[in-house]
Amino acid sequence: MPEWTWEYEGYDPAAERLRESLCTLGNGYFATRGAVPESRAGVVHCPGTYAAGCYNRLESRVAGRQVVNEDLVNLPNWLPLRFRCRPAGGPWGPWFSPDTCVFLDHRHILDLRRATLTRTFRYRDDAGVLGVEQTRLVHMRDPHLAALRTVFTAEDWSGEIEVESALDGGVINGNVHRYRSLERRHLAHVRTGTEEPRTVWLRCRTSTSDIAIAMAARTVVTGRRPSAPELQRARQRVVHRLVVSVVPGRDVGVEKTVALHTSRDTAIADPLEAAVDRVAGAPDFSTLLESHVAAWEQLWRRAEVRVPGDAGRILRLHLFHVLQTLSPHTADLDVGVPARGLHGEAYRGHVFWDELFVLPYLNLHFPEVSRALLTYRHRRLPQACRAAAAAGRAGAMYPWQSGSDGREETQELHLNPRSGRWLPDHSRLQHHVGSAIAYNVWQYCEASGDTEFLHTKGAEMLLQIARFWADTAVHDPESDRYRIRGVVGPDEYHDGYPDASRPGLDDNTYTNVTAAWVITRALDLVRRLPAWRREELFEHVCLDRDELSRWEEVSRRLRVPYHQGVVSQFEGYGDLAELDWENYRARYDSIRRLDRILEAEGDSVNRYKASKQADVLMLGYLFSPTELQWLFRRLGYVMDDAIWRRTVDYYLRRTSHGSTLSELVHGWVLARVRRAEAWQYLHEALESDVADVQGGTTGEGIHLGAMAGTLDLVQRGLTGLETREDALWLDPVPLPALSEYGFSLRYRGHWGVEVRLRSGRLRIGVPDSEQSPIRVVLADRAVTVAPGETCRLVLPRG
Repeated sequence: MPEWTWEYEGYDPAAERLRESLCTLGNGYFATRGAVPESRAGVVHCPGTYAAGCYNRLESRVAGRQVVNEDLVNLPNWLPLRFRCRPAGGPWGPWFSPDTCVFLDHRHILDLRRATLTRTFRYRDDAGVLGVEQTRLVHMRDPHLAALRTVFTAEDWSGEIEVESALDGGVINGNVHRYRSLERRHLAHVRTGTEEPRTVWLRCRTSTSDIAIAMAARTVVTGRRPSAPELQRARQRVVHRLVVSVVPGRDVGVEKTVALHTSRDTAIADPLEAAVDRVAGAPDFSTLLESHVAAWEQLWRRAEVRVPGDAGRILRLHLFHVLQTLSPHTADLDVGVPARGLHGEAYRGHVFWDELFVLPYLNLHFPEVSRALLTYRHRRLPQACRAAAAAGRAGAMYPWQSGSDGREETQELHLNPRSGRWLPDHSRLQHHVGSAIAYNVWQYCEASGDTEFLHTKGAEMLLQIARFWADTAVHDPESDRYRIRGVVGPDEYHDGYPDASRPGLDDNTYTNVTAAWVITRALDLVRRLPAWRREELFEHVCLDRDELSRWEEVSRRLRVPYHQGVVSQFEGYGDLAELDWENYRARYDSIRRLDRILEAEGDSVNRYKASKQADVLMLGYLFSPTELQWLFRRLGYVMDDAIWRRTVDYYLRRTSHGSTLSELVHGWVLARVRRAEAWQYLHEALESDVADVQGGTTGEGIHLGAMAGTLDLVQRGLTGLETREDALWLDPVPLPALSEYGFSLRYRGHWGVEVRLRSGRLRIGVPDSEQSPIRVVLADRAVTVAPGETCRLVLPRG
């Protein structure tokens, strides 16, 4: 297959939702799923348009309880365009039914380079054979515009085609079947209208968040003059109907251009007025396409990744979807990293910890986007401090799931589709999300050199998160250690001890070690700050210097449990029962969601040594071997290569990989521990969304963290790239399956630094500029590369 296109031949109703997710087009401001324009939401299709940060809160009654959920809102559908041939008339089409027509061919082509989705098909009905080509885009230069061009070709007949172009406000959030018991109608006060001679508009508001949403659509015909145009309004739908004449061999085009604005936008007075004005001034489709492609050309240059073969093709698709969710336009928005992109409604569009896997990539290509995503967290710092205070803690307690305003959005109940039962959801105890935010602040500032952010917003977040951990840790006189109790780790399967009356676990190793890292970094930052800024900061966050001595003690005395010569996932993990893995693999097609299987059997995963995804091993993802050993040594524990290898082996055998992040992390870790096995996991990570390895979840939205993580795997995992001490540190891993790769990155003031590895040779090129030279540190040497120079190094054989 061509490396820049993805093709879908024929029509498979069972696979449509997956294709629609993978064919989503977006620009960072909004995105639209790849549904066919004439489709309506149902079992097969799910047309959906989502604007970044556009949430609404609804109350539902579930399992006898009133629950409140905030969701990313499915906006009015701008796609609808249907047609029928005359004189045959009959139902609007095309429909995939032998009763109305016979399809001769049908194909979708997703063009990554041009960021377009083209659908071509031919079908025969009573009038004859009609060829149709539909091309759509969501504009990357102007983030408020989208367009759909439909070209008709009558092959063996003459007549008329009746076309209906519409905006539909009668939509609900219906992408996730599990949520069907919840209230799903988020749009209210729908109004429609027309602007002669060819523009229709629709305005509505979200029912509780009161966000005004406006769309305007202009539909024009090229190649023929239309007849009998009509602009018709209904309560929730507004339609532009027209008739075009067709003759054999002569194309007729219908161009639909749409503008979207919301009341969250800046520099507008009214969303409806802005949408109507914007669509009125928009150029024709060809001109829009030209500027759209040019904008994408710039993005591809800035985010270039070169890997040969199928791996490279998938990585390019992953990069495409990352850039559609988090583009340079994101830098102007108050939004976080939605775990499922802007591609569907799973996880309700919430922000979790996925930025931990996304920002390391963005930091070295689009640091302005990383800064905006961290600013989203900073704006919600007061809410996080209030949450900590409500829990009786100091500092900032960030929510596991975040949405519009930073309150905890984690649902209180979740549905097990295997058993049909609604169960308590304790995942809000994943307080390690705060450590992920602190880690991202530090990594961004190291990569970008953004001292201003580090000393202001970054410092405030880092200190308040450190304060939370220092206050949460409780001294245990018996062991003379500090302990963090009642949390849930990244594993997520274990949310309590067997038969315990209260949820939560004690001394989750990942939580404790990352907490120690956060406190240590906060102390380092305090020492490095200019004296005047340190005084300002202490006054601003009301920090007493006496607190710092406790921070120092906690950062060195947090408990890390061990059992059987390996690091324990949490205190008591070694006392759990072993699971009969072979038995469950034999009985079920997939045991990725082992928690659901066991619950449906009346059992609980809390009883077993079984993990959903990497937990302890996440430490090997975040920290280099040297830094990890230093962290454990600072805590007073031994962590050498032998212990780490035993720990990796131990948890590999006890993980069901129920998250798309699991294979990514395990592959990353194995690349440095057991290279021969790494590719198996890395290949799974690459395939996770393309092959929908989770069994239907990708149709509810792509997994943004996993996609960005595979890109970062090439950028940092295989190269061992670290940005610290004002240098690029490299320690490449020889991995035969990915032995050749290249990418360009932005480091400090250098745009387009080239890194290439091939046949054991590393090439680093720095573009010509007035910037200072770059210091590059490898395991056995250090070199300085000046602007305009290229350094070629032969790597030692591993």
